[in-house]
Amino acid sequence: MTPSKISIEDVARRAGVSITTVSRVINKQPSVSKKNLARVEEAISFLKFKPNVSAQRLAKGLNNTVGLVMPGYPGIFYSFYGVELIRGVGHACETLRLDLIFHITNGYNPLLTNNVGGIIFADIIENRKQVMAILEEGVPCMIINNIVDDLDVSYVAIDNRSGGFMATDYLIGLGHKRIATVTGNLHTQAGAQRLEGFKKALARHNFPLEPEYVFEGDYSRRSARSAAERFLSLKNRPTAIFAASDDMALEIIAVIMERGLKLPQDVSVIGFDDNPAAIYGPVALTTIKQPLFQMAEDSVKYLNSIVSGKKRGPIKVILPPKLVIRESCCAPAGT
Repeated sequence: MTPSKISIEDVARRAGVSITTVSRVINKQPSVSKKNLARVEEAISFLKFKPNVSAQRLAKGLNNTVGLVMPGYPGIFYSFYGVELIRGVGHACETLRLDLIFHITNGYNPLLTNNVGGIIFADIIENRKQVMAILEEGVPCMIINNIVDDLDVSYVAIDNRSGGFMATDYLIGLGHKRIATVTGNLHTQAGAQRLEGFKKALARHNFPLEPEYVFEGDYSRRSARSAAERFLSLKNRPTAIFAASDDMALEIIAVIMERGLKLPQDVSVIGFDDNPAAIYGPVALTTIKQPLFQMAEDSVKYLNSIVSGKKRGPIKVILPPKLVIRESCCAPAGT
C-alpha cells in the first residue's frame, strides 16, 4: 500500500485507537493522553501517513481564507499589473465572503500554509520551488498569468504568444517593414512569449529579424527610455515599435515627442495591457488588452470550487488577448 493510499482509518487500526483520537493528534489538540499520542505517532511514522491538508483545514474551519502570493518586484503597488491582480482577487474574495492574506515573496523562503484553505500565485518568477512545495503538501492552489503544463496545478492565464503576434501583425498590416520591439523581462513567461509572438509574425510575412530592432527590457520605464533612445538613433530607425507593456509604450511616446517627432506619423507605437492611463496621454495608445481583473477574479472562483469540493483540479484556462485600436498607430509615411 502506497503512502498516498494510507487512510486515517489505517492509522487508527494500527494504533488501536479511534479515528477521532487520530484526528486530534493530527490537528495537535491537547486532549490526547501521552500513551495514545505515542501510539498514533508511531503508526503515522510506520505507515508513512500524510494527512489530507484540505481535510485538516476543513475540520478547523479555515477554508474561507485565501493566500495571495506575489513576486516582490520594485514598484509593485504602482504597476497596473499588480494593482489589477490585487483588485480582482480582493473583489472575488469580497463577493464569496472569503478572507484574504497577502504575501510578497522573494521566492526563496517556504510559505506557511496553516491558516489558508488555498493559495493563489500571481505568476511564477523565481519561486517555482514554492509552488512545488505547496503541491506536495496537498494545498489547493491556482496560478495567474503562467501556463504550467509540467505540473499538476491549476492556472488562469492569457495567450501571450498570440498577443505578441497580434500586435506585430497589425503593424505589418498597416504597411510597416521596420518594426522594433522592447521586450518585457525575459525571465518571465509573459516577456518571453510576447517576444516569440513578435518573431512569429515577422516570419509569417517573411520579414528578417533585425537584432538592432530588439531591445531586452524589464517592463520598466527606465528600460523603455533606453530602448527608444537607441532605436531613434539608428540610421534606419524603425517606423513602428511594439512595447511589451503599456508603461513602456508611454515612455517610448514621451521620448519620441521629446525628439520633436510626430506620433504616429513618424513612429507608430503599440503597447500591451490596456492600462486606462494609456487613453489619456497625448495620443491614445493602441494596445493588446489582457483581462487581468478577470484572470484574478476567476482564479479565486476556481480555487474556491476546488477547496469546497465542487470541482476537482487541475483547472487550466487560457484567455484570449484582444487588439484595441486607438490613435498611436498609422501607415508609415510615403505609403
